[in-house]
Amino acid sequence: MQTAEHALIEHVYERYLAALLAGDRARCGEIVEELRTAGVGLRDLYGGLFQRALYQVGELWENQRISVAVEHLATAITERMLTLVHAEVFSGPSREHSIIIACVGGEYHQLGGRMVADLCELQGWRGYFLGAGTSVPDLLQAIEDRRPDIVGLSLSIYFNMPALVDALDVMTARYPDLPILVGGQAFRWGGTAAVEGYPSVSYIASMDELDQRLLAHEQRATRA
Repeated sequence: MQTAEHALIEHVYERYLAALLAGDRARCGEIVEELRTAGVGLRDLYGGLFQRALYQVGELWENQRISVAVEHLATAITERMLTLVHAEVFSGPSREHSIIIACVGGEYHQLGGRMVADLCELQGWRGYFLGAGTSVPDLLQAIEDRRPDIVGLSLSIYFNMPALVDALDVMTARYPDLPILVGGQAFRWGGTAAVEGYPSVSYIASMDELDQRLLAHEQRATRA
């Protein structure tokens, strides 16, 4: 059954997408505030509005229905929308578990990874987001410094799959027991077979799967 939050997002989604494609940052902000005032939760906002709109923008660009300039502006506006809700994302109790989120070298579409890190914060985890184009040495150093429970790697462009595999080769050799989650828009075109040979690596297809994985880790840690 569709929740009231989802129904409300569906009601305003087309207006938000139109404003996003038009580059109307003020109107996008008004719609976000409208949804927050109506009681729409942050998780629904991230998934039902921000992620959905960005995926559609990406598809329009891939089909050459919008220019790269429009795609870049839509991404920049979405980043501004995230700042409207960041204070609430990072509120709440102290975090017992942590996850490092990064985009592999050559991957400069960082917004998806940033949103995943925020969603982990909403789940009560500390999300360390390293940003776009993170080199393998820098990623290894962050793991050494932060000692995360899980590492997540975001991939938006399918042609960057070799860079992801190279990173996994090094990471799993150094940290064979460290759970690694991979995901992103790139996997719409395939690539899951490339990660199946790593026992510690799992492909995450949705936010719901991410939530389940984080919860399962918490439960195992409690039993231990």
